[in-house]
Parts: sequence; C-alpha cells; structure tokens
Amino acid sequence: MNIQQLRNATLLVEHGRHRLLVDPMLAARGTLPPLRIFGARQRNPIVELPASAATALESVTHCLITHCQKGHFDHLDRAGKRWLRERQIPVICTPRDAPYLAERGLNVQPLPARHAQPSPFLGGTLRTVPCVHGRGLVGRFMEHGVGYLIEWPDAPSLYMAGDTVLTPAVRDFVREHQPDISVVPAGGARFDLGGDIIMGIEEVIAFAGLSSGWVIANHLEAISHCPVTRDALRAAARKAGVDDRLLVPADGETLTFGTAPVSRRHDAPTAPRAQAV
Repeated sequence: MNIQQLRNATLLVEHGRHRLLVDPMLAARGTLPPLRIFGARQRNPIVELPASAATALESVTHCLITHCQKGHFDHLDRAGKRWLRERQIPVICTPRDAPYLAERGLNVQPLPARHAQPSPFLGGTLRTVPCVHGRGLVGRFMEHGVGYLIEWPDAPSLYMAGDTVLTPAVRDFVREHQPDISVVPAGGARFDLGGDIIMGIEEVIAFAGLSSGWVIANHLEAISHCPVTRDALRAAARKAGVDDRLLVPADGETLTFGTAPVSRRHDAPTAPRAQAV
C-alpha cells in the first residue's frame, strides 16, 4: 500500500489496481477565500500542489469524499469537482452527500444508508465512523461528515478519520479496531470564535497513545485557519515518545507499507519506506 500526501486533506491511496483519491482540493494557491476575518486573512490554499500532483492524478481510479457541503472547499473545491466531472471518476460518498454531488454532474456511487456496518468496497470492506467537526456552538453549524475504515484482505487496515476532534466515539473505535494505519487531521483549525474544529497537537498525541499502529498526520500548512506546523507536531511527538509511529509527511511525499499487517507497538516495528516525490 502506498499513501501519498498531496496537500491538506487530499491524498492518494494505492493498493493493487486501485488508486483512490481522497477529498480533492485541486485549486491553485490563493484562488479560494480566506476562512478567518480578523486573523490569518490570506486567501487559500496558502501553498501550491506539489509538482508531482498532475502525474499522480493521472492514474486515479476512484474518489472518496468524507464531507463536502456548507463551504468545505478544502475537501472538495470547484477545481476538484471539475476534474472529477470531466473524467467521470466514480465518487464514493455518504447518502447525505450523494444528491449534492449528483447535481454537479459527478459519477456518484453512494454507500448504503447504514452506519458502523461494513460495506463491500473494491475487493475489501469499508465502514463509516462518525465525525464531530468542532464542539459547542461552532459545532452546531459545521458539516460533520464521516471517517472511513478500509480493510482489504492482503493489506494493512486503513482508518481515515476525516475532519473530527478526538471524541469518545473515536477513542472507542480506535481501541476496538486498532487500525494498522490511521490518517488524522492535525492542523488545529479554528475560526475567529470558538475552539478547535479538528484535532490539534494535544489530541493527535493522545490519538497516537491510543493506537498501536502507524499514525499519519495531515491537514497541515495548507489552509489559513490551521496554525499547527509540522515542526511543532514532530517536536511534541518526540517529547511524548511517539515519534517512532507518528508520521508527518511533506506535501508530495509517499509512504509505502508492506502487504502484511504493520507491526504492533509491542513488536519491533519496521518503519514504512518514505519517498519524497
């Protein structure tokens, strides 16, 4: 399994003949609106896609969307919609998002309307995990979406948390399923008012403490309302003693994992090969 971090929440998962694009934000730097009024007012995204993105996207076979409504252009923007529509890439999404995406001409393949139960998915199974995209008052106005657990018979299990804070439900899910690989949002995003709407440094470190597998941090240094830096997260991971399992890839970097389940914490784990592209 190869996992390539492109930018923000956008990544590519490659396994066998399948190449899965997750939450495509494909706009050029500075072409999307700011997400704060009083601070960090620069337009988004604040960085370009990596140079390798165009080539990497050529082989995409499917797209997976965690959430996309209520202005969440950082998970599916106009450029991403246009790219998917022109190629008629199959777009897997929740039943809630299906009508919204179909109205925009996308080749929608909604998941069954059930929670927590696995559904057939590209030769394996996929199940959804609820997200809480911010607590308190700000959380009431957010589009919460889902995370996904993908399990293929000959690959590490992969949990993509989506935009969520570290809730009791997420904690319980990780303890029960112990995914071999987890991808978590780590940017500590927040608006001018209210608290974090995704995990920040403390919650990512806590997540890594719950998980016995690899943890990949994304949603970093790409959107103006995400203050957490890669260097700060790596420093916190070293201090907490989880830097051997918490991976913080650069945009364009590919992580390669073996076909057998990833070694657990009590074993002697072999680090995945990381290749900057």
